[in-house]
Amino acid sequence: MTAVEITFVEGGALTSVPGFQATGVACGLKKDGALDLALVYSAHPCAGAALFTTNAFKAAPVLYDQRVVRANPAGLRAVVINSGCANACTGEQGMRDAEATAAIAAELLGIGRDDVLVMSTGVIGQLLPMSKIKSGLFAAAQALDSTLEGGHRAARAIMTTDTRPKEVAVRVRVGGSEYTIAGMAKGAGMIHPHMATMLSLIVTDAPITAPLAQKALAEATEVSFNMITVDGDMSTNDTVALLANGQADMPPIVQEGSPAYQNFCQALTQVATFLAQGLVRDGEGATRFVEITVGGARSRAEAKQVAMSVATSLLVKTAIYGQDANWGRIVCAVGYSGVEIVPNKVRVWLGDLELVRNGGPYQVDEARASAILAQTDIPIRIDLGLGAEEATVWTSDLSHAYVDINAHYRT
Repeated sequence: MTAVEITFVEGGALTSVPGFQATGVACGLKKDGALDLALVYSAHPCAGAALFTTNAFKAAPVLYDQRVVRANPAGLRAVVINSGCANACTGEQGMRDAEATAAIAAELLGIGRDDVLVMSTGVIGQLLPMSKIKSGLFAAAQALDSTLEGGHRAARAIMTTDTRPKEVAVRVRVGGSEYTIAGMAKGAGMIHPHMATMLSLIVTDAPITAPLAQKALAEATEVSFNMITVDGDMSTNDTVALLANGQADMPPIVQEGSPAYQNFCQALTQVATFLAQGLVRDGEGATRFVEITVGGARSRAEAKQVAMSVATSLLVKTAIYGQDANWGRIVCAVGYSGVEIVPNKVRVWLGDLELVRNGGPYQVDEARASAILAQTDIPIRIDLGLGAEEATVWTSDLSHAYVDINAHYRT
């Protein structure tokens, strides 16, 4: 198989992909006057794919997009994303507003309404102020930009409690072909996977069929967005979408399992993983990025279940914030994970320091442990001693700032 070369594009944005334009404008949805409406447009019809929240309270834009992706998987052209208002739990009026947002964008861009996806993020239970959305879309349509700045503005416009935008682009070279995949994401709180708890848009000029794009997106999401957690809360609006305009000069990707498809999945996974980790690093109030790898499991599913149990433990997260190497909290979370555990086979490492062997204390060097916990990135490895499968989950610590942010979210 021809070797594939995947390189990160410095300062990459959605507009690193040929054929895409984007921008972000301020239309008054945010009280501070910051950018709050993003518009992304493709000059060519795109094969589309998307995954959505499994929360029973699906927001209007989620329900709308599910319908559009089913109806028009090969002709998507634009995405509208607003922050400041989730348009969730808003009943029939919320659905009418999502439809109207798409219709207004379609008219301004000269495309069909079913060519437009809509995403929203912000406070639940509030109706979209459609007069502001309409004026914002008019301004955005006039300001569409194919330069990097257009993509950067879009990434800033979708932020809520995020402290910084999350963007990435990679260039893929294989044989004589070259294409680009780029993405942006938002999310800092209500981050917990089952689908992805956030909004993300990924675009590419690779020519790939809509069914294969959907399969590739699902595969990439399972090992990236579905492996993160900040606070264990899953939103009503979670969406990750992929648009492929097919403009790269290369043979189309039409065969599942082919080298071309495998290369695409590898690059897409790198983009998704970068964005997913970026969400955790910017978790609300987070001071530490924690990587929890569980190995020695009977299956990947069991490894993930144990890793998630540890990652969502409030006691583990607060111990990491307090730089306390309290390994008892870790083995406790392993024990109540729901996976059948053999305690005297369990081993636990904090960085390169083995704290637990055969289910009991081993090298509990408090000074060394404190030095590891003082770092920004904290690796924890757990070996169950039961098999050969493993899984890695990314999470953050839990600080006083998280409480402050969420205690006053609406004020």
